Amino acid sequence: MLFDFELDISINEYSPLVFAYVGDAVYEIYIRTKLSSGVNMPVNKLHKEATRFVRAKSQSKISHFLEDKLTEEELRVYKRGRNASSNTHAKNADIVDYRHATGFEALIGYLYLSKNQERLNEILELSYNYILENE
Repeated sequence: MLFDFELDISINEYSPLVFAYVGDAVYEIYIRTKLSSGVNMPVNKLHKEATRFVRAKSQSKISHFLEDKLTEEELRVYKRGRNASSNTHAKNADIVDYRHATGFEALIGYLYLSKNQERLNEILELSYNYILENE
């Protein structure tokens, strides 16, 4: 999607919170790029629209929508991210939404770091369209 890189360790050795850390950035850049493609609007409006997609509550809803569409491996990564203990939490989200959002971001990060471009694009498109149609 964005960069060509080599992993220093096996993909299975990564913490789910590292997946979530990377997935947060990948999802954010995807949303910003998608929203700004073909439009020229003020940045504050773009930011407000992007927030609709990237907030924890929306990501939590996406994770519930996607659960039955995931492979066993993807579901395992999502659940590891969702259940991972983190010392942080979102300022404007409840803990349940935050944990589901972390699972979603872990899935995105895992797909990105695994270089599974086709599946990553599929999940990102499903997620974008879900929020577009339901929020």
